[in-house]
Amino acid sequence: MANKKEFKTINPTNEQEIKTYQYMNQDKVDSIIENCHNAFTEWKMKSLEERAKVIKSIGENLKNHKDELVELMTQEMGKLTKHSKQEVDLCAGICDWTAQNAPDELKDEKRELPNGGNGVITYSPLGVIYGIQPWNFPSYQVIRYAIANLMAGNGVLLKHAESVTGTALLLEKIFKEAGLPEHLFSVLIINHDQSDKVIENDLVRGVTLTGSPDAGKVVAKKAGAELKKSVMELGSNDAYLILEDADIEKAVKMCTQGRIYNNGEVCVAAKRFIVTEKVYDEFKEAFVKSMSGITYGDPTEKDSKMGPMARKDLREDLHEQVEKSVKNGAKILCGGKLPEGKGYFYSSTVLENVKPGQPAYDDELFGPVASLIKAKDTDDAVRIANDSRFGLGGGIFSKNEDKAMEIAKKHFDTGMVFINSFGLAQPNMPFGGVKNSGYGREHGGFGVKEFVNAKAIMNLN
Repeated sequence: MANKKEFKTINPTNEQEIKTYQYMNQDKVDSIIENCHNAFTEWKMKSLEERAKVIKSIGENLKNHKDELVELMTQEMGKLTKHSKQEVDLCAGICDWTAQNAPDELKDEKRELPNGGNGVITYSPLGVIYGIQPWNFPSYQVIRYAIANLMAGNGVLLKHAESVTGTALLLEKIFKEAGLPEHLFSVLIINHDQSDKVIENDLVRGVTLTGSPDAGKVVAKKAGAELKKSVMELGSNDAYLILEDADIEKAVKMCTQGRIYNNGEVCVAAKRFIVTEKVYDEFKEAFVKSMSGITYGDPTEKDSKMGPMARKDLREDLHEQVEKSVKNGAKILCGGKLPEGKGYFYSSTVLENVKPGQPAYDDELFGPVASLIKAKDTDDAVRIANDSRFGLGGGIFSKNEDKAMEIAKKHFDTGMVFINSFGLAQPNMPFGGVKNSGYGREHGGFGVKEFVNAKAIMNLN
């Protein structure tokens, strides 16, 4: 990897080359880090209101470049055009919410001290924050951590997934056009060895990664060795519970959407469908029919319900997981085949008889493959849901919303739970997980405080 000089981005729909990029040399990388730090030293002196004004401007400029961003994201990773549009809208919404609400989250807090005197808690920015981001939401993944940290007064570096380098550079342009000071947000086009050196750089004060648990363990270890704060948003195999009093028609609709949204390549997607035995056959029949009706095709065409997977190797890995699950006892109810022809497409798939020891039960299937699991009752469904090393999100379908809320609050061991619905991120709600799904939170006022120094200033007179 270290000796490789360049790489190409590939359109997953037609397998055509998009563009060739050169890796930056180490001198260039070091210069970018130093420039980002220097920009931070000035940016941190800006008032919260001044920062918020720039953040709001970034949101407006995202809308100005919406068509360009939508076309590029769909070209680089294969998401449906309508999903690319929704992604840009979400990004602009995050900017608006942050500009409006973060100044209150970050303002000084006054406290009286027990033995007299008074204290002030101030949230001071740390410095340069390094983000390592994946390809599945090429704009959102960047906006999610960058906007919060810029609002907090930090500088931001981005190492994006190679396959969406074009989107990374366009975002850098959008930020700069919006009035963000030069060098404060910078893209690093680097390999893994160079990335390790970024983490080691004394000017880098924090590291945030969205990726696989294996990548998280490596990066967290390196950050920890440098005594640097880190946030890890990792994978999951989210369980959706269909209880015996669920609205089956609604559950089928939401579960299908939750499994195939963004071509099934979502960390917080619905993946394991745990159905109580009283309604198992009814749900199974309707769900398989629904999933069988999901047609794939060119993501720029309005009739396409699903685009290709983002890369050839990802499709191969997914199919290998399906085959291994079948070998260990799972049954294919629909799909499960590698389509012929151009493009990294994979048919929507449902697996039954999914049990421990199969990738479909134990691991994350990052593509349009659903795992169908029968539970005896509600308690058994919750047990199966929590029988996972992951804990990002999940869902509960029940007409008794009070009961669903009780299960979500007291028994579901995840960072997020959706009731009678499927959803992604909300700007005003925390996003993140537990167990092997990582640690730390983004959004909802939590993200702006992940990389700050909560400084205690005390006057004891």
